[in-house]
Amino acid sequence: MSKYKTWVEIKEKSVAHNIQSFKRLLAPKVKLWSVVKSNAYGHGLVPFSQLAALYGAQGFCVDSVPEGLKLRENGIKKPILVLGPTLFPELHKNAAAHDISVTVSNFDALHAVAKLPRPPSFHLKIDSGMHRQGFYANEIPQVIKIIKNKKLEFKNALEGVYTHFASAKDINYPTYTDLQFANFKKVLGTLECAGFKNLVSHAAATGGTLVNSKYHLDAVRIGIGLYGLWPSKELFLQTKGITLKPVLSWHARISEIKMLKKGDFVGYDLAERVNGPTKIAVLPIGYWHGFPRALSGIGTILINGKAAKVMGRVSMDLVVVNANGISCKVGNRATIIGIQNGLNLSAFDTAQKMGTIHYELITRINPLIERVIV
Repeated sequence: MSKYKTWVEIKEKSVAHNIQSFKRLLAPKVKLWSVVKSNAYGHGLVPFSQLAALYGAQGFCVDSVPEGLKLRENGIKKPILVLGPTLFPELHKNAAAHDISVTVSNFDALHAVAKLPRPPSFHLKIDSGMHRQGFYANEIPQVIKIIKNKKLEFKNALEGVYTHFASAKDINYPTYTDLQFANFKKVLGTLECAGFKNLVSHAAATGGTLVNSKYHLDAVRIGIGLYGLWPSKELFLQTKGITLKPVLSWHARISEIKMLKKGDFVGYDLAERVNGPTKIAVLPIGYWHGFPRALSGIGTILINGKAAKVMGRVSMDLVVVNANGISCKVGNRATIIGIQNGLNLSAFDTAQKMGTIHYELITRINPLIERVIV
């Protein structure tokens, strides 16, 4: 029995399977970078990254320099790229000192890097149509001028160039992704004509990697797919030749069982009232742990292989479920995400029920909950 009242299990064999599944899609020259930002999508930054490094990930993408430093402190020696903005000089210095590459996506960031006597390696981010981070194609001549004036290419600072697709996972509308890719290829041509011939170029995340091999370039950034989850239902239904295995499952122990009589209310705000004798089970999780309040009255939790409906309001630290017809006792395992006795309670289905996406559900699992490798 687990010593925790709630915990997240990380399945090692699934990590290995998913990495190898993606590697089989890639040409030998294409690097697979594991996107582990946001606490590895809720899976635990350090434990997941260590497994990914063990089973063949060739680089890592994080959101911030502190995340990259955490990986370095825990033995990750492979390339690390910070995808998010780096706003402070001290962080640039730390990145340079620990061989962590940063993203430069605007002129303020470029000037900040150029001022440093020892700039960190950086990748240029190109806005090819996402309209979020990145330089526009018509800004690249000025970018090149600054890089050459500051001799950043001779300091080996400029390392790569990349873009991000807005809708690659929507395979029913590929035109926009192709437009973005064409815009990016023009930028690559401009850089090459200016003498930058050995830059690492990358565009595809999980969706782009699955949709078309022409997007693979020098490296792919695999996030949701390495965790065994599909970017979209359409990709799941139409992609052939690859299987993914969910890595994460989330569990808790029943902390209390009691009987309610007809007419009793459950939880805050008298949100639910039972219409007959009802057996309830109390679980020591709540919205602080990352179990969304939006699942109040509609969520499902598995107990001994049977579905138990969430009753009343989800509290900060407690959830009540209807345990009528379920044989259970205090200490029994309840599954919030995962499989019990062949019944699958997926992150995708739970997220759909609450009107969001599985990305949000898993990344919001509290990072203080123990991640246990199994």
